[in-house]
Amino acid sequence: MTKIALVGHCGVDGPRIEAQIHSIVNAADVCSCNDADALNRVCDEGVDLLLFNRELGFGFDDEQGVDLMAEVRESHPDVKMMLISDYPDAQAAAREVGALPGFGKADLGTSKVEKALRAALS
Repeated sequence: MTKIALVGHCGVDGPRIEAQIHSIVNAADVCSCNDADALNRVCDEGVDLLLFNRELGFGFDDEQGVDLMAEVRESHPDVKMMLISDYPDAQAAAREVGALPGFGKADLGTSKVEKALRAALS
């Protein structure tokens, strides 16, 4: 089963993203990581893809998803990561720390999300 973790997404966006994932990857196990402990646990247990929010919530020491992605890259160099952000500069920064090409929240419901997820999970 494909395991995907949503990192730092709010209660409004998380369910929208999860629904999009399930429409593309039917058997996906989607979980939410809203603090560093949950993220570390998911990484240690094994995860196919981490989907980071650009701005993280209160459960993280870092405020920006890209900063946390850099930390995760150091401790889990093989984990696949992607940023969900509509800002091209944030996407570029994420790729600089080793993330796969991501998508924005405005892309939800479009073929861009499906292409990005399928490429990441192949």
